[in-house]
Amino acid sequence: MASIYTCNECGADLNLSTTHIFPPDFYFEAGNKKTLSFSAVDATRFRFEKEDKIRPFFETLDYWGIQRKRTKMICHGCGRVVGYVYDDGPPLTDSPGQFHFGPSQVIPRAPRYRLKIKALKIHRL
Repeated sequence: MASIYTCNECGADLNLSTTHIFPPDFYFEAGNKKTLSFSAVDATRFRFEKEDKIRPFFETLDYWGIQRKRTKMICHGCGRVVGYVYDDGPPLTDSPGQFHFGPSQVIPRAPRYRLKIKALKIHRL
């Protein structure tokens, strides 16, 4: 079923395609609670700001640490943060990683565009 995703604040069309959405049961290290995750977005609809914080964070039992690197996704229309880009998407290689451990810090991964459901207005077609 096709949907149109707009910013909840200003109503700007975010041009998100349902063909790029990950299934709700797809596993991510950073979790997927109250969000929709996409494999690709229209970069012209967002402004991206890198965020690099050094302080403890806990997303899930498998995804925690001291330094958090992510990128804010900001709506071009109103400037509201609608989501974040994480590097915990599907692996870009079939390699088992350094020493065959395979954590996301070792195996290069595709970006995952994680948008907050409360920041979106979803129009079903």
